[in-house]
Amino acid sequence: MSRDRVLRAAIKLADEGGIGAVTMRRLAESLGAEAMSLYHHVANKEQVLDGVVDVIATEINEVVGRITLPTRGAAWQSAARERILTARRLLLRHRWAPSVFESRTTTSPAVLLYYDGLIGIMRDGGFSNDLAHRAMHALGSRALGFSQELFSPGDGPTTGEPDPVMAGMAARLPNLVGMLSEVMHDDPDATLGWCDEQAEFEFGLDLILDGLDRRR
Repeated sequence: MSRDRVLRAAIKLADEGGIGAVTMRRLAESLGAEAMSLYHHVANKEQVLDGVVDVIATEINEVVGRITLPTRGAAWQSAARERILTARRLLLRHRWAPSVFESRTTTSPAVLLYYDGLIGIMRDGGFSNDLAHRAMHALGSRALGFSQELFSPGDGPTTGEPDPVMAGMAARLPNLVGMLSEVMHDDPDATLGWCDEQAEFEFGLDLILDGLDRRR
């Protein structure tokens, strides 16, 4: 038994059944241990969640660390884009992870290391520290490869079938309901969250990166 083994078992449980499947009891069962034995390595579920963020962010750092694109001058944009989309590809293997990243009250050192590398790319491209700071605010969660959900009108992507809840709101919210009635996510393998579809993610990311390059 080790802390790393406990955290990787938690990730496996979440991959199979969502983050709600991760309880101290089920985690102990998956390891063939007594629940009390876990407390030598993690004090509670919050420490488990902090730990899995560290593990996943470390995996992201290992993968983006292998990117060899140039970063000087105008090349910064392609390098930053590849770094972010590489992080996203790893998160797509852990679809529950974005909600856990968002829920943490402290920032993982591994996440800070990831941000440091992204800021380094911007500095190589000619960004001032002030512009790099503004860029990180503009990117928000996109810097890590996912877009934070503003709201979730349903339990999943739309299917084309009438939604009675949305239909009931149509009179008061005609523009929102009209838009959502036409939204179709036909590639569930490229989606993180309710409306974070790959094409939409890249559209928003490119808008931000293009705007930042003009400011640069």
